[in-house]
Amino acid sequence: MDFLTLFLIYLCFVLTSIALLCICSGRKESFLLRSVNSATQVLSFVIPTQLQRVTQRVLHRLFHTRNCLFVVLHMALQAAVYGEYTWEVFVYCWELQFHLLLLLLPYLLLAGNVGCFILCSRTNPGVITKSNHASFVKIYAYDGVLFQKGIVCPTCNMEKPARSKHCSFCSMCIHRFDHHCVWVNNCIGAFNAKYFFLYLLTLSAMAATIATITTAFLIQVVLLSDMMHGSYVDDQGQEHAVEILFLVQHLFLTFPRIVFMLGFVILLTLVLGAYCCFNLYLTLTNQTSNEWYKSRRYGCSHHTTLQPHDRQVVYDNIYSKGVWMNVKEIFKPPTVLERKKKT
Repeated sequence: MDFLTLFLIYLCFVLTSIALLCICSGRKESFLLRSVNSATQVLSFVIPTQLQRVTQRVLHRLFHTRNCLFVVLHMALQAAVYGEYTWEVFVYCWELQFHLLLLLLPYLLLAGNVGCFILCSRTNPGVITKSNHASFVKIYAYDGVLFQKGIVCPTCNMEKPARSKHCSFCSMCIHRFDHHCVWVNNCIGAFNAKYFFLYLLTLSAMAATIATITTAFLIQVVLLSDMMHGSYVDDQGQEHAVEILFLVQHLFLTFPRIVFMLGFVILLTLVLGAYCCFNLYLTLTNQTSNEWYKSRRYGCSHHTTLQPHDRQVVYDNIYSKGVWMNVKEIFKPPTVLERKKKT
């Protein structure tokens, strides 16, 4: 095996690792991350040391420091999808007399998505400093399980307020920390969680809308061509009725870029839709991704079931105040003044 082939195999593995690390962002002890580290150790026996060092520096730059790589990638993917939609799908659908408002809907969603993206990436998520530390400590109570009083952040040299976490990307503690999102190049905390939820919602809607319009266009093409009632001759000279697989192959050969884009946005719709539902669940139950992941170590309960004689710690979400109040807290984070008025 020559060096070039070895390098290509290693590069493919690195790219796969990047994808997994994006999923495992903020979860240092996850199974996937441990698997990636184990595989890396195995490959280290055959990969040149210098190449390993370069790769480690690149991965450290990507996943342990703030950078704009994924923001640029995000913009490039959006530009590619909307370019294909504008120059082919929109034009064909306009000729087929699709309703103009339906064709313009993806652009309206794009405008809203860009606005949410800018707000999410530029808004202070809730950086804890020495000047506002005392205020943040008073907002949430310590639950004694996930968040305990007296824990000091070794980097910031301050006691961690409840529901906060130190972000290794930004090198600072964040109030009501959810996760660090590489796609917006910012932490998701108390003050930009609403923008992230709307950003995710509009992004899912964009993908779903483009997928729906493109699918409707391809179905219209099939119906107008009357291919469903036709037949074709295979390589052996036998005649067959048109099947779904043949239609897909024919459409791919006729509109390769459109079909490829459709497959991409359908996959994106499924992934983003699932993640959007997960974030909706977190919103309704007043949890963060960080808290949800940590709570998996303990049993979940809806009531306080801490039993000292059993020596078993059961996690109880004390921050949930009902669906309406939980949603309200996302869009209007509590302050010290509001908490004092309630008490």
